[in-house]
Order: sequence, then structure tokens, then C-alpha cells
Amino acid sequence: MNHPPLKDIRVLDLTRVLAGPWATQMLADFGAEVIKIEKPGEGDDTRGWGPPFVKNADGSEGDAAYFHSANRGKKSVCIDMAKPEGASLIKALAAQADILVENFKVGGLAKYGLDYLALSTLNPRLIYCSITGFGQDGPYANRAGYDFMIQGMAGVMSITGEPGGEPQKMGVAFSDVFAGLHAMIGIQAALYAREKTGLGQHIDISLLDSQVSVLANQAMNYLVSGKVPKRLGNAHPNIVPYQTFETADGHIIMAVGNDRQFGEYCKLIGAPHLGEDTRFTTNRGRVEHRDVLIPALRPFMKARSTAEWTQVFEAASVPCGPINTIDQVFENPQVKARGLLRELEAADGSKVPTVSGPVVFSGAERTDARPSPRLGQDTESVLKDLLNLSAEDAQGLRDKGIVS
Repeated sequence: MNHPPLKDIRVLDLTRVLAGPWATQMLADFGAEVIKIEKPGEGDDTRGWGPPFVKNADGSEGDAAYFHSANRGKKSVCIDMAKPEGASLIKALAAQADILVENFKVGGLAKYGLDYLALSTLNPRLIYCSITGFGQDGPYANRAGYDFMIQGMAGVMSITGEPGGEPQKMGVAFSDVFAGLHAMIGIQAALYAREKTGLGQHIDISLLDSQVSVLANQAMNYLVSGKVPKRLGNAHPNIVPYQTFETADGHIIMAVGNDRQFGEYCKLIGAPHLGEDTRFTTNRGRVEHRDVLIPALRPFMKARSTAEWTQVFEAASVPCGPINTIDQVFENPQVKARGLLRELEAADGSKVPTVSGPVVFSGAERTDARPSPRLGQDTESVLKDLLNLSAEDAQGLRDKGIVS
């Protein structure tokens, strides 16, 4: 079995909450050594963002499930960067790192000498990724940015929710998650560029940029037409019928993506006349006449249960699907077959469930075999192995509150 693709890459993780940790968790999944720097006695805010909390082996309450969602595979080192000796330790670690990821406010690390200019002078090969709400420049650069705010400012909430209802955010902090993914993509591109130039670079990731960039067809619909997209509930602005329908016992998602599928769909539900109606034979016509077509389809869809319709449509290759609750997701046979749910064992023997990363490499086993670290569990080993600090020196730093 080959090594994971980022084996021998070292990452210094100065992030907390979600966007940054999401990126560095993926780096760990891909085989990188990720050293998470946390404040002594406190750590990442999300360690306390519960309930629920993962239980330790002795039954005591451990860290919040939220923290475990974005920190698997990392090492935790507690260093107080606000103290000069602590900042010096982080600089020494940065000198040996390939990648540094941080999500402080713009300029927030300069006062510690941990900004890109200072560290790139120390280590020209360093790839330094900054994740902020609004980016390193522009009139909003110094503002704090949070996922909920960004979903509103970037327009996604204006197109999410029922027509006439209030705007809705997504059920997961997708501004953070998308920013983390874009950071990961940018870091990998910078690693490739470094192979040619020998030099690292500064990557500027903004939650706002990231969220606006993934407005996708909705952004282009506006830019081309000049019409502001509105909330359509579970309907699609460009495809009809592509939405939920009420069935005899619940709801089903129909994703009828082309004209052939629509004709077949109409036959299956017992409404062939709708499939032959010239107003509906093309997707363009169906979009233009959705106000007539959708009400006409609804009575037919109520005739059978969700399970019955699913069986009928799948047999005819007409795309459809149920709306699963989270527990049903993890009981899904495909989710099980793909190994998305795993149980990791911590050093104390406690079991920690995790959702494996979605990228599967043919030449490497999954590397998410190490659960999220306890606060400061790797401080001593990292200081010894990477900085050659003796036990006495480390104890002296602990006595001063610089490390823990």
C-alpha cells in the first residue's frame, strides 16, 4: 500500500472553530502531520460547544461533538503566543513547517511576529493560508465575519426558504465549510507551485468570497437576466419538475432533469396527457408554465407512498429520492458500504465516532485513524521531537504558563 499523498508534509494549525479546522482536518486526512496550536487552559472554543459531549473512558465528560467534527487526526500543543517565549516557540515550529493556516483578524498575528512577512522571511518555503470573514483588503477587511452573517450578506439566505416566508440559513455552517474547502484547494495548488519555484506564498481566503463564488447558476441567472432570484422553497429556478412532492405518507424528491425523463415520469404516475402537452414537452416550457404544471402533478403524486414511488421510479431510471433524517442517513446501505461512519479509539481507550472524509485514493488507506486530540496531549512530544527541548526546559515553560 502506498503512502497517503501528503505524508511528510507538516502543518502548523493556528485556527479555531470551523472554517480553518475543516481545512486542516482534510490535510490530516490526506496524511499530513497537523500540529494544532491552542491556548493553555482554554483551547479551541468548540471544545465547549455542547451538549452533546464525547465521553472519556472513565465516563467523565470530554470535548463537545462539535470539536470532534473538525479536528480528527491532529496533534494538540498548548502554547501561549501572547508571551514572547511562546511566540518564539511557534516561530521555531513555523521554521520547520510546510504550511501554516490561521484565521485571526487581518493583521492580528503581526504583533506576535507571526504574520506572513515575518515567517516567510524565516522560512521562504512556507505556504501561509489566512482565512478571514472578508479578506485581507477592501472596506470590510477589519470586520469580524461569522457564518450566519456571511450566508445573509452573500445572498444565499435570500434564495433559501419558502416563497413568501422568511429567509433561511442552511442547516450546516456552509460558509465556513466552503471556505475550508477552498483553503484546502488553494493550499494544494500552492504545494504544486512550490515544487517548481521552491517558494511558498500567502493564500487569502475570505468567507464572503467563498460564499459568493458558489452562488453558481443563481448568480449567473441574475447577471444574464438582470432579474433578482427569489425563494422557491424546494423548487429549482431552471429545471421543472425538480422539487419535493407530497405522497400518500410523506414526501419525495423528484429530479426530472430532461425531456425524456419527463415523458416517462408522466406515464408512470398515470398522467401521459401531461407528457404530451406541448406546453410541457421541453424544459423551457415547463419552467415557463410551472404554475400550471406543478398543481396538475400533485394529485397524482399523492396516490402512492414514498416507498412505492421510489421503487417505481428507480426501476424506470427516473431520478427520485427520500428525505432522510440524520439517523436514516447512517443506516443507509450505501453510506455503510462506503465506510463513512467509523469509530476511532483514543489513547485512553474511549471510542469516538467520526464521519470519514469523502476523498478515497486508490493508492492509500484512509488515514483518519486518530481521533481529535485532548487539549495539550502532544505538547511535550512535539517540543522534544521538533525543538529538542529537554524535560527540564519544558517544565520551566509550564511553570511560567507558556505551555501546558
